[in-house]
Amino acid sequence: MKPVVETFFDSATSTFSYVLHTGIGSPCAVIDSVLCYKSNSGKTDTEAADKILAFIDMMMLKVEWILETHIHADHLSAASYIRSKAGGLVAVSKQVTEVVSTFSKLFNVEESEYELLSRFDYLFERDETFTIGPLNCKALFSPGHTPACTAYVVEEQMIFVGDTLFMPDVGTARCDFPGGSAEKLYASIRRILAYPDETLLLMCHDYPPTARAYASVTTVAEQREHNIHINDGVSETDFIEQRRSRDKTLDSPRLLFPSVQVNIRAGELPKPESNGLRYLKIPLNFL
Repeated sequence: MKPVVETFFDSATSTFSYVLHTGIGSPCAVIDSVLCYKSNSGKTDTEAADKILAFIDMMMLKVEWILETHIHADHLSAASYIRSKAGGLVAVSKQVTEVVSTFSKLFNVEESEYELLSRFDYLFERDETFTIGPLNCKALFSPGHTPACTAYVVEEQMIFVGDTLFMPDVGTARCDFPGGSAEKLYASIRRILAYPDETLLLMCHDYPPTARAYASVTTVAEQREHNIHINDGVSETDFIEQRRSRDKTLDSPRLLFPSVQVNIRAGELPKPESNGLRYLKIPLNFL
């Protein structure tokens, strides 16, 4: 059965979300959904997620999975909202336990780590195989950007790579978040680029040079030949040195603190406090 992909783009966070299915009435998966957030007002809205839900309804799809490639630091996840409206299992790599442990301590959250992890319905083992309806898939463990990054391989034809790779003229993910590793990222990317040349690679983000439009899809061959950080002419040593040097120059993502606090809860907002309001914390002088 041939996989069909519907792509959604959130311009505020340069994020691509996907619905993966095999046709009208089929089971589907939602990958890397977005909950809209305005940092100047603290307001959230579900406009981006509602577009996904409208498509699912129009196509009469049955949501089996709501997949996260990692705990995003640049946008809030709408996973829990989509689950509440359409069902499905919210899933992420089992290594998310390390990320939850790190950030629950940073934000001094009231919930236990067990309670936070229980917001996710399923935790994939490394390289675990699973199905989306008739589609054979693999949760390809791909750490480096974060300890819990997972790329989703579908029918050996396409890979949803998360933040591991960007379009060839943009390069690769940063590795300076807690638990990140340039060495692990290099190994993860080489595993992805070992797939056949024609394998489609679907991005989670694009930050294009001004000369081109936003793009969400490339191939293994294009990455191996043209990626500015990790093409076939770049050695492991050169990549690690270049990645570490570049990371030292990067500012923190604009939505880092709001995103992580929500995303370690599988897209749920923090519990209301005694006055009925929900709050996100900003740790001062941490970074």
